[in-house]
Amino acid sequence: MDEKILIDIVTQKMPYGKYKNRFIYQLPEPYLVWYHNKGFPQGKLGMLLNTIYEIKLNGLEYLLEPIIKNQKNNI
Repeated sequence: MDEKILIDIVTQKMPYGKYKNRFIYQLPEPYLVWYHNKGFPQGKLGMLLNTIYEIKLNGLEYLLEPIIKNQKNNI
């Protein structure tokens, strides 16, 4: 897994919709499942949504914890 992708998941916000301005990693799992069934958008946003979906589906959220902690320390 590319660390840059994980950093983007922690630092980038959802640009539109019900969860606009929430960080990608904070999106609720049912929303990600809905996107999975509907189809993720094209481009980088779709890739990030698909990645966080897979992370949550497989219980790998712990991979994000050091990055989240680091981001909070840099604020």
